[in-house]
Amino acid sequence: MGKRLLIVSTLDSSQPFGAFTRPFYLGQYLTKYFDVFQLGLDCSSVNYAPSFSVGSRSLKSYIQAIEKCIDEFSPDIVYAQETLPGLAALVSLKLRKRSSSSLVLDFHTFSPYEYWMRLFSVANPFKELAQCIKTYIAQGILIFSGSPIIAAGESIPKLISQWYGKTPQQIYSIGNGVTEDLLNTEVFPDKNPYKEFKPAKIVVIIAPKTFQFPTNDMSVSMAIEVAKSLESHQEKVHFVVIGRDSSNISEPIPSNISFLGFLPTREDFVAHLKYADIALLPFSKQAVAGGARNKALDYFASRKLVVSTPEGLRGLEEFRNLEHLLVTGYSSEEVANTVLDAASNIDKYQSLVDTAYTLITEKYSWNARAHNIAEILMKTSAF
Repeated sequence: MGKRLLIVSTLDSSQPFGAFTRPFYLGQYLTKYFDVFQLGLDCSSVNYAPSFSVGSRSLKSYIQAIEKCIDEFSPDIVYAQETLPGLAALVSLKLRKRSSSSLVLDFHTFSPYEYWMRLFSVANPFKELAQCIKTYIAQGILIFSGSPIIAAGESIPKLISQWYGKTPQQIYSIGNGVTEDLLNTEVFPDKNPYKEFKPAKIVVIIAPKTFQFPTNDMSVSMAIEVAKSLESHQEKVHFVVIGRDSSNISEPIPSNISFLGFLPTREDFVAHLKYADIALLPFSKQAVAGGARNKALDYFASRKLVVSTPEGLRGLEEFRNLEHLLVTGYSSEEVANTVLDAASNIDKYQSLVDTAYTLITEKYSWNARAHNIAEILMKTSAF
């Protein structure tokens, strides 16, 4: 019988992007190494292992659910992803003193830094400061608990060291991955969703409306500014935003940008990525994410020419300007000029697309990531 692994996260099947992807796909491939049980907000899409849906983001609900799982599932390892599940797991294991379960934490991001960087660019800086302090204390408790930490990006250990003056003894950087359906290069011409915009090149942006994450709002604002700069080039460039509805946009929308909202199926999402020409990561200096951006990996895996600001590549240090993608400055004019150049000379940059795809296939599949994490979980557990 294999070792039992309880994965605790904020996995939410009603929002299958962003924070959903790491626990869902790691869980799927970790079943090769462990008997897995998933515990999250809404686990209805977990079809590869037993699961339990907490249904609430309250700390008390998570603690109660974890205690029940410890009693009934008897995990050898509790693998808690993000801050709330991490705190709940830490408390639960302290309350269950007889439990022999090992706790391993997973930081998707370094939240205090995100809130601090956004402090002066949001409507309510006091709320952002309160979140910064709250997450600084919460993540500090986890860092000083002594539990091993897996970080979803190389910048996270550096930020922990800078903010707390401490580097945890057991901290490992294992970034995010990509799914097999994106690595598959097969496309079907009759299913092109962008026929009405031809001959313009399609620039795709993924920017879902997610819980307490204004970074995507900032990226949408920059995308609109970039589109305005290129409105006179509609025959060459059309922008498409996935995950955001135009009814949520208060500013005037130029005619060369379309908002598709949340696509109904995974197949629709993959098709909209596959048939785009260019993928854009329009993140300002303030639009910080402390871990790797899933959408960047999705773009590379889909064989798209990627245009990004430096912040759009956070957590993806291996991908470099003019080797794997085009990196711009932070002004909307610089981004617009690079997008127009990319759309006008897309064949010239095909080697960047190929180099990035090769790197993705070799190192960034969820299968490979799960193998790396399984080795750490086995090594750091108390048996």
